[in-house]
Amino acid sequence: MRSDAAVRRYVVLTLAVLVGLVGIVAVATPASADPGTDGEGGTASLMEQLDAASRGYLDAKARLDASKIRQKQLTGQLQTVELELSSQSEAVDEIAVAAYMSGGLGPLAGVLNSGSPDIFIDRVTLLNAVATSEDAQVRELTSTRERVAAAKAAIDTEVKQQRAQLSVMAERKEQAEKALRTAGGGQVTSGFTSSNSSQAAPARRNADGSWPRESCSLNDPTTSGCITPRTLHALNQAKAAGFTRYVSCYRAGGSGEHPKGRACDFAAQKGGFGGTATGGDRAYGNNLATYFIRNASRLGVLYVIWFRQIWLPGSGWRSYSGGGSPSADHTNHVHLSMY
Repeated sequence: MRSDAAVRRYVVLTLAVLVGLVGIVAVATPASADPGTDGEGGTASLMEQLDAASRGYLDAKARLDASKIRQKQLTGQLQTVELELSSQSEAVDEIAVAAYMSGGLGPLAGVLNSGSPDIFIDRVTLLNAVATSEDAQVRELTSTRERVAAAKAAIDTEVKQQRAQLSVMAERKEQAEKALRTAGGGQVTSGFTSSNSSQAAPARRNADGSWPRESCSLNDPTTSGCITPRTLHALNQAKAAGFTRYVSCYRAGGSGEHPKGRACDFAAQKGGFGGTATGGDRAYGNNLATYFIRNASRLGVLYVIWFRQIWLPGSGWRSYSGGGSPSADHTNHVHLSMY
């Protein structure tokens, strides 16, 4: 049998090992559970409506911006064509005046009064050349007038397109705000201020300025899951701007964008997701939230939630009713959802 001293040594060593293991776990694990434990503080219906409304708004805005660019190009083309029309109109007017002053049979009389067959042939050739030139000028004038009319019609079409997209944007804005009001939030708030003015590198867009559809195709460096290329770009840009505290992106369960690889939760505290952020931790969250808003159009931000407030494209900052816990109210982390 072991002596009492040996037993005591065994117990002491066992306790030391256990304490060491606890210390390792404490260092490796965030200070609190992932926000996914409590959810994002909104119902599945709210998350779906915010997703649909914000994506619809950004789609319409991309079409609006593209239409404005086309209208500007068409306006420039119209100005050029109208200058051509003015010049060509003057040339045709001069031809008409000359014909009137010389009389309708002037050229024909000149040909008939030719003194010799050679002169007659020369004058017929010259008359034919003049007639061909005049006809070409008239045809060119007619073509230019048609181009002017087409350019004006195209501009009118773009204006109608812009009105339609503005209407869609207004509808999508109301859809999002109504969903927030139904959930107990949606009031206009002041948002946050920040000293960080970093500009993010823009994410890739389609040729027409719209955002490409992306799948959860890349490894998530924050979890064992996946994220979209645009989400990874936003994550890397935030790190490059100095926001290097704990982050968790992909989450298999729940609603919203996490299971789609289009969302990340950025802890406000250095140790991970803890209680309500205060002092420097809250300032960190303010700076990060503001960074994403300032770069929303460059990164493809769908919405941001931080400290009981949500930012939506078109609506700005609005109150967000979570549920009482730091995770649900987003007082311990900044939630980023991507298009």
